[in-house]
Amino acid sequence: MIPYGRQDVDAADIAAVIEVLQSDWLTTGPAIARFEQAVARRVQAAHAVAVFNGTVALHLACRALGLGPGDSLWTSPNTFVASANCALYCGASVDFVDIDPKTYNLSVAALEHKLVHSTKKPKIVVPVHFAGQPCDMRALGALAKKYGFAIVEDASHAVGATYLGEPVGNCRYSDIAVFSFHPVKIVTSGEGGMLLTGRADLADKLRLLRTHGISREKSQIEGGWYYEQEDLGYNYRLTDLQAALGESQLRRLDEFLSRRRALAARYDRLLADLPVTRPWQHPDGVSSWHLYVVALERNQDRRKVYDALRAAGVGVSVHYIPVHLQPYYRKLGFKPGDFPHAEAYYARALTLPLFPRMSDLDQDQVVEAVRKAVA
Repeated sequence: MIPYGRQDVDAADIAAVIEVLQSDWLTTGPAIARFEQAVARRVQAAHAVAVFNGTVALHLACRALGLGPGDSLWTSPNTFVASANCALYCGASVDFVDIDPKTYNLSVAALEHKLVHSTKKPKIVVPVHFAGQPCDMRALGALAKKYGFAIVEDASHAVGATYLGEPVGNCRYSDIAVFSFHPVKIVTSGEGGMLLTGRADLADKLRLLRTHGISREKSQIEGGWYYEQEDLGYNYRLTDLQAALGESQLRRLDEFLSRRRALAARYDRLLADLPVTRPWQHPDGVSSWHLYVVALERNQDRRKVYDALRAAGVGVSVHYIPVHLQPYYRKLGFKPGDFPHAEAYYARALTLPLFPRMSDLDQDQVVEAVRKAVA
């Protein structure tokens, strides 16, 4: 089976992890700071804070920005549930903004319309860089200034992407950006996440919250054993083992991006004569191509196409079931028809395999299977 995504771990990655295993530190050691500094340099961010995964990164971002009961977070329905759940973890409410039918990202026009006509404004908006394509952050940043909300970029798909010629994650138009290093993402640390911010106060708060809310600032005064719990935090720390793998993987980021972009361009050529809609790319950004999603024609039975491809050894998937259609969110009052563009996209979407070690022969097999399945 050709999977839709797969990690690419080489000998250098393995050696980096072994080096940590043979060191004095398996967790809370120097590899974490090195990983943070490497990511911050790569995306030109002032501060980077490593955590255990992308979901806890979203949670900490909301906590650091003061989200709580009585507040609201708005995000895209075309995302994994974590982009919305992070608000509920804080006791806040969630609402959604429909997507742009071309980019599949949160629609700026829909957001502006909702802001104008809603009596309750959001405290945080979470735009999701779906499949690696950047959102229109300049326009979102302008709305944030006008209406007074914070922005947390869910850039889990977008490590290595650029927007207006600058790296996604530099937080020029946002308060915090979040990366994920899950095995199917652009680079992996096994599990892992990273928060980027340009604000020192937020970075300090994030570091406090990821380690139980404990500070050792007074240890030099009171004694080396001394610590104080200043907030109700969590054990959301990354280990040195994961950080070492992540830093090693980051050195190969350009290699990964080059292959992903070459495969995406090749898909564009090979699928040009088939009855599928290929992913459209906005000229303001350069995608990291975490996913390659096609849309089937309306007369195609998506389930039949999906089953035929899986039977042919092609591990297609679907990203994503709109969050508001999940049973848990329906209990909160959301229903079919609330966000029609996201629902129309979902009804036709199919994610094709894309990963750095995918060969041209693998890709030819995928395209031939698609050709037969949609015939």
